[in-house]
Amino acid sequence: MRTEREVMSREAVIVALDAKRRRGSVEIVEWAFSYLVRPGDILLVLGVLQDDQLPKKHPCFPFFNIFSATSACERSEMVDDEDPDSVVIKEKYAKRRGEYQTGLQTINCLCQSNEVKLQVKFAVGYCPARLAIEEARNLNSRWILLDSHFRKSRLFLRGHVSCNIAVMKDKYYATLMLSNDTPPHIFPKINPGENYNSEHGMEVHSNSLVPDQLRMSTAPAPYRQNPCCYPLSWRTGFPRVFSQKELEVITNGFTDDYVSREEKSMKVYEGILQDTTVLVKAYEEVNKGFWSVLKILSRVCHRNILNLVGYCYTGAAAYLVFDFPCLGNIQMNFQIEELAKNLGWRARWSIAQEIGGSLRYLHEECADAPIIHKSVCSCNVSLSHDYSAMLGNLKDAEWLDGDVARYSNFEEDERLFVDIRGYGKFILELITGKSACCFPNQGKDQSLIDWAMPLLENGELKELMDCRVSETAGDARMVRHMAHAALRCLNVDSDHKLSISEAVAIVRGDERVVSIQALKIFE
Repeated sequence: MRTEREVMSREAVIVALDAKRRRGSVEIVEWAFSYLVRPGDILLVLGVLQDDQLPKKHPCFPFFNIFSATSACERSEMVDDEDPDSVVIKEKYAKRRGEYQTGLQTINCLCQSNEVKLQVKFAVGYCPARLAIEEARNLNSRWILLDSHFRKSRLFLRGHVSCNIAVMKDKYYATLMLSNDTPPHIFPKINPGENYNSEHGMEVHSNSLVPDQLRMSTAPAPYRQNPCCYPLSWRTGFPRVFSQKELEVITNGFTDDYVSREEKSMKVYEGILQDTTVLVKAYEEVNKGFWSVLKILSRVCHRNILNLVGYCYTGAAAYLVFDFPCLGNIQMNFQIEELAKNLGWRARWSIAQEIGGSLRYLHEECADAPIIHKSVCSCNVSLSHDYSAMLGNLKDAEWLDGDVARYSNFEEDERLFVDIRGYGKFILELITGKSACCFPNQGKDQSLIDWAMPLLENGELKELMDCRVSETAGDARMVRHMAHAALRCLNVDSDHKLSISEAVAIVRGDERVVSIQALKIFE
């Protein structure tokens, strides 16, 4: 029998599986047991069904099941057992849990004989990377093993956990990414000097490993804020010019596994630079738009703007390198129930002020002339490690550099109103928890603004507020300030002028500015 101290000091191996996968899951767990798990460890198996595999807007997502590998005993969280829809969902996935229990019988017997504590958790509607991070921080984790379906999460994980990471390619091959506390020489049958890349990891075949090689690593120190939390764009020597060879190293040769998304004439890669995750935008066509964006970005530096880390131009291709917004954009956070709940009203109020501050910088504080963003919305606002908001995607931005002599007071320039209205729409997205660009897909052929304006004008804020967010003391006041600012921004025109500084002051609740604006309305 283990003492209480020994139980508390158990190290953990976490295996994250795509619960939609019907074949191969048990083989991944068997690989973890064969090469990663030591006697006395905790082996945590996470079966995750992602949010994009679920019915949209289903009331009972997300939910979380913890069940035994040997019995029907289970514990459910975030499921209303009295809701008929929730019961149907639980019944629907009971079969899948049964498959897990049957498939893990052999592993469970091996765990018992080696004093390994086997835990199985089934999650629906959760982000697999965030769930793995939370479990890794709660446990004394030594390894996280990812299903190949989750391989694109490895760079995100690397910036948020301090343990080793392995990604299964198939039943024989895995990519290993070692923590800073694990020396590469734990691979005696592999020449690490030639094959191991500390930033991108190393692909190994099971035949090249002996069972105790990977078990020799120890759980690293508890997670601390990673140095990559400090944006590269603010470090000495950045932004700078990169060579194409440098970008090939950053993106591991521009491999498809590192592609984050594809847009028209452009691919966006995730990569590693100085132990920090970055975004690399590869332009297939070098046109006037690329140089216009580069010209603007080279003049911009603000803590609430997705700043430029560097660029590369080869004549045939062009690249822009940016800081990595590790918590995704606001639109993505609204689409995942778990993440939307984490954005409380104070957080949303702060985000509104931060994005307002970035627009004020572009309109009123940039050297030479204002910059108009032209596309302020939730999909172009990202979140950093500390939930700090960053305005990005300046591909449509316009620098009014040719109009310095014509406009002595840029705050009166009606061309800036497009950003004022965009800011109002963004605040509306924060209040409702709905993305303006996705709103037409929710059943009615009307825009978010068309739906919300009557409610805003009548002061029916309860009908507008995101019902997923709990309300605490003082929240109503913040929402009122945001709603007032949104209404004023959306009504801006030549007769009802409003600067971005005034809009941000209304969000803050500056009574003096609110009173002045009220007088202007009745003039």
